Amino acid sequence: MGNPNLPSTVGVLGGGRMGAGIAHAFLVKGANVLVVERDEESAQAARERVESAAARSIERGATDGNLDEMVSRLSVTVDYDDFADRRLVIEAVPEDWDLKVTSLRGIEERLARDAYLASNTSSLSVNGLARELQRPNNFLGLHFFNPVPASTLIEVVLGERTSPDLALAAKRWVEALGKTAVVVNDAPGFASSRLGVAIALEAMRMVEEGVASAEDIDAAMVLGYKHPTGPLKTTDIVGLDVRLGIAEYLHSTLGERFAPPQILKDKVARGELGRKTGKGFFDWAG
Repeated sequence: MGNPNLPSTVGVLGGGRMGAGIAHAFLVKGANVLVVERDEESAQAARERVESAAARSIERGATDGNLDEMVSRLSVTVDYDDFADRRLVIEAVPEDWDLKVTSLRGIEERLARDAYLASNTSSLSVNGLARELQRPNNFLGLHFFNPVPASTLIEVVLGERTSPDLALAAKRWVEALGKTAVVVNDAPGFASSRLGVAIALEAMRMVEEGVASAEDIDAAMVLGYKHPTGPLKTTDIVGLDVRLGIAEYLHSTLGERFAPPQILKDKVARGELGRKTGKGFFDWAG
């Protein structure tokens, strides 16, 4: 099958919700996809996520193709060495600087010199990550959005040393995936996280101050500004811990306007992380 505008062999490090979504996006468009996970249990869970997403896409009629043929192009392992033949590898591990750097270095040292490497970071500095690599010209940010199958946006984040060829290729990849590229130069929070987090933090302060309920604040943005989902429900979907991590980073780089509200810190401390734990600003249980 294959798609001439996509790399024929794609790797993804991390098969959680985002990584599995990224793997699925390339798989249904014809690429040969490898997912590498940290252990066998995680690898099996990643395989099930990707295969389930592919099956749902076929059932909904969102993609043509045969599930068995798609699955035959999917490999899930626990060995970084398997990245050696990939033309593009996307890192999709949690938003932790040291983990990102270690992961990206581990991938890069196994790739061919002309292969490309990308990070799915939603806020960390692409230039900073590039400085930790041997071939920064072959590196950029590809910020996919959750849930990947339903999202039509990918933020292409260019570092100072990202090659023009890679920048052009990345736009072609996004279009081949059936999504829209927003190209930004590296800056704290890029465009999407910076704006999204700013709105979400203000919404949290309004709940904290008793201005309105979470339901009514979200309704104001959905009905008044045509947002598909309100900022607090979006926070629940993304994960309050993820939002807190991004806010803390933006606070350190952009100043007090991104200081995380106490209500966010308290909810994370209580384990109220949103949809994945059943409770955040909304109740997701049942």
